[in-house]
Amino acid sequence: MKASRWGLCLLGALIAWAPLAAQQAPADNAAPATAATPTAASGAASGGAGQNGADNNIIIVPAGTRLPLVLHNAISTRNAHPGDPVYLETVFPIVQDDKILIPAGSYVQGEITEAQRPGRVNGTGEMRIRLTTMILPNGYTVRFDAIPANAGTGGNETTGKEGEIKGDTSKASDAGTVIKTTGAGAGIGGIASRSGTGAGIGAGVGAAAGLAAVLLTRGPELELPRGTTLDAVLDRPLSLDASKINFSDPGRASNMSGPPNRQPVRNSSPF
Repeated sequence: MKASRWGLCLLGALIAWAPLAAQQAPADNAAPATAATPTAASGAASGGAGQNGADNNIIIVPAGTRLPLVLHNAISTRNAHPGDPVYLETVFPIVQDDKILIPAGSYVQGEITEAQRPGRVNGTGEMRIRLTTMILPNGYTVRFDAIPANAGTGGNETTGKEGEIKGDTSKASDAGTVIKTTGAGAGIGGIASRSGTGAGIGAGVGAAAGLAAVLLTRGPELELPRGTTLDAVLDRPLSLDASKINFSDPGRASNMSGPPNRQPVRNSSPF
């Protein structure tokens, strides 16, 4: 009798506990899914911003792009030193995918990294320039690396593969100096002695004087007058903030006349 009563009590307890267990089980099972949902959503959101947002905010101007420039301050190997500033301006807009990235009239700054005066006889002046900073018309300033690839100076200067600019030689004018002094010496010798021998001696003296003038003076300085045009080439890609590149006008460069044509002239002083 007691065993049957005990069995009935146990059965009643099981019946009472079953509904509570059934209600608790779904809540426990649903909890992990509910907690995981915000984490997945936040991960997807951050992944999208990291991939698309960065690409859309940066515009890349590829390495090798040429920037046509004009020089604002005249420079010369006569008094140039490493570290001296160089000021230029873009004369033509840079466009990519029908979008104006760098309008004409943007300012470019650089510096002289090396300046070498010409030597004697056939020495030439040489200079190296590196461009480092650009200021767009809206004030947006970017750092970049570029070197000159071409220079229109009004003379016969040349540009090397490493960006060095070399001055013209004075071979033609040196030959003219020797010829003039030779002729002058011959004339003076002929007049003084009234003979062909005197003219020959005078010619030799004149030639020696002309050669001495060439040997004792420096070659022509490398001159980059104001208004010199330069083509600069980007050494590496240039990154621009897309939010600051909103130009609708191609811009306009300052009105500066180019340098006149110049003949190389040897310095009158050897120093």
